Amino acid sequence: MNKAVTIDPTQAAADAVQHPQALLELAHGEARQSLLTVHGILEARLPEGELSIYEAGGGSTSFLPLKVLRRAHVTVVDIDEDQIRNNDYAQEAILGDIQTHRFKPNSFDLVICYNVIEHVPDVEAALLHFCEALKPNGMVLIGAPNPRSLSGVVTKYSPHWFHVWFYRHVRGDKKAGLPGHAPFPTLFHPLVTLTNLEAFAEQHGLQMIYRKQYESPRYPEMRLRMPAFAVLVDAAARVMNLFLSARTDVRHGDYHVILRKR
Repeated sequence: MNKAVTIDPTQAAADAVQHPQALLELAHGEARQSLLTVHGILEARLPEGELSIYEAGGGSTSFLPLKVLRRAHVTVVDIDEDQIRNNDYAQEAILGDIQTHRFKPNSFDLVICYNVIEHVPDVEAALLHFCEALKPNGMVLIGAPNPRSLSGVVTKYSPHWFHVWFYRHVRGDKKAGLPGHAPFPTLFHPLVTLTNLEAFAEQHGLQMIYRKQYESPRYPEMRLRMPAFAVLVDAAARVMNLFLSARTDVRHGDYHVILRKR
């Protein structure tokens, strides 16, 4: 059942200023550069005036640029009460399931689904609802891990306790695994794979206007926090790349995609 949660919009607006800066404290690298490119596209392509934005799954950090966030009415839907409680920048929060929750057609200028679809059993249902809820020329921003990367394969075939250990001892996140805090169980529905996502977009009237696979931010984090361990991981990645096509890098553990509704 979906349940609305009241959020103080004055406090949300004040707190929202901090989120994009916190996000851009990512270690310098491909992830940060791609996110800056995403911000530029959103600022240039979204319509002027007040924006209506649907965030499908949302915790404590906004992935919107400040210029967009300051003129947006953000509605977040998340199945986790703790995640809803951690969100302090949305004007409206709904405790619900993005696979089944539906909005009126043509409701939103932008749908954001960031680090979410890898955890969803029925990604197709969620994406179809996104398409329905978008206005003409509206956009969908998806940020997700690459299941075919080194980190994707490790995530897929390792137990969840190992993910928690990695977040706590390699990333230094002492709250990892606690209620409302990553990592969350990862399912990797076939549509999370980028080629399948591209095919889905083409079939459902979505134009891909940005597509970028990039080195997972976990690599620069490891190089800073655990340099000896990072040397071993980088060496293993280089050896794997020798046996793959020239355009493949197993360190490309994440991607950004922006789709536009035709």
